Amino acid sequence: MSAVLDHHDHAHDHDHHAPTGWRRWVFATNHKDIGTLYLLFSFTMFMFGGVLALGIRAELFQPGLQLINPELFNQLTTMHGLIMVFGAIMPAFVGFANWMIPLQIGAADMAFARMNNFSFWLLIPAGLMIVGSFFMPGGAPAAGWTLYAPLTLQMGPSMDAGIFALHILGASSIMGSINIIVTILNMRAPGMTLMKMPMFCWTWLITAYLLIAVMPVLAGAITMTLTDRHFGTSFFNPAGGGDPVMYQHIFWFFGHPEVYIMILPAFGIISQIIPAFARKRLFGYASMVYATGSIAILSFVVWAHHMFTTGMPVTGQLFFMYSTMLIAVPTGVKIFNWIATMWKGSMTFETPMLFAVGFIFVFTMGGFTGLILSVAPIDIQLQDTYYVVAHFHYVLVAGSLYALFAGYYYWAPKWTGVMYNETRGKWHFWLSLVFFNITFFPMHFLGLAGMPRRYADYPMQFADFNMLASVGALGFGLSQVYFFFFIVLPTMRGQGEKASQKPWEGAEGLEWEVPSPAPFHTFETPPRLDATATKVLGY
Repeated sequence: MSAVLDHHDHAHDHDHHAPTGWRRWVFATNHKDIGTLYLLFSFTMFMFGGVLALGIRAELFQPGLQLINPELFNQLTTMHGLIMVFGAIMPAFVGFANWMIPLQIGAADMAFARMNNFSFWLLIPAGLMIVGSFFMPGGAPAAGWTLYAPLTLQMGPSMDAGIFALHILGASSIMGSINIIVTILNMRAPGMTLMKMPMFCWTWLITAYLLIAVMPVLAGAITMTLTDRHFGTSFFNPAGGGDPVMYQHIFWFFGHPEVYIMILPAFGIISQIIPAFARKRLFGYASMVYATGSIAILSFVVWAHHMFTTGMPVTGQLFFMYSTMLIAVPTGVKIFNWIATMWKGSMTFETPMLFAVGFIFVFTMGGFTGLILSVAPIDIQLQDTYYVVAHFHYVLVAGSLYALFAGYYYWAPKWTGVMYNETRGKWHFWLSLVFFNITFFPMHFLGLAGMPRRYADYPMQFADFNMLASVGALGFGLSQVYFFFFIVLPTMRGQGEKASQKPWEGAEGLEWEVPSPAPFHTFETPPRLDATATKVLGY
């Protein structure tokens, strides 16, 4: 008895309904088009944020002030962080969710198609406002990406633009999350129970709940900042009896779950790719689901490990230290499960698998430095040094970004109908891996030696490692330009070998049951899965 009982061929004969021209994109309600728009927006912001990062590294190439003054330097660090987190990484994962979740669960589209369109188009004015803040009186916000008071109370009008942009981005995230939750819970193909869903859907379901829980917290913190700036309140202004440390508590109550919002979908992508190229079932599917849920819950009780130097009582330090260490357990479960999936598998190393294995290696290193920073007495020494910068770039660049690259190489043949150039893909991987480590590994030593972050100048003893990091950053940035021009553009233009319906031999899941490229409308009649559907889905 076949696993897919009602897989109708005529579900793919409606391609002629696809609108054309600019209307197709402006009024897009098709999940694939909106997913593409998200990915293009996020890549644009990623390149802009990368240019800001190169500005930072150019200034730090040598000691002394070379190119930019300290005020502009602080604007670059602030805007680089905000743009990469809210403009690049998060919209990219939402783009993957839009493209893949309906295909993976056998749904015709997302639950709320027009709200999906609206949630994307909110990003454009928000992005323009953030980028445009450089041209406002006094320049862009320069309070660090965490927007700590009292610095935010002293900034020019661009701070208000930044707050408004973050509100809009938050509204977009909440709408996208509602859409994802309703789609996953209500629109799965008949016979697909929750525990038969692909891991990518599970990680996004949990991420969407996290987003709905914490985006209003950020909105509250920045609204209180706004009223402090213009309406005479003193939430965070010590002169009026306010407390700047209260802002840190509120921000990090949002900020720590936010870190997991940016990594959980990455875990989902890696959990799809490793079984495909190991040609084995994912080891410990149920434990992966429970580990993802555990990480989400624990992420709400570890926020003050960012605040060990704020005069927290020792009891509080101990609580946050131990709870932070505890979160390493479910993360470790995932890493061991991926390794167990690869163990004795029939592995091949195409580009998606290279990025997935690179992800495990470098993300684990980032995890270990996080574990070191969780120890309060060590963190007090390393707080606000380049050690912290190295740690979160190992987790976010080599974590989130590598997973996004892996997902692109894995699913792009399904999106575009053509295979990327494998040799170029491998060049992109090795260049990214080598230059990433040249950039960020020396920062551990800079931090251990005491170099503070967000400083435009430094003494001579830090010169060699800074020069090395700056050279690596330029190489890493150029590697991503190479990725766009030599890998993404040719596949978008349809140049390359035609992709088969299932280009990866070990890949399993409903997305490989539709032709390549995926038709404009898929699963108009939902596929019906029977009890043996685990064979098709690979779980």
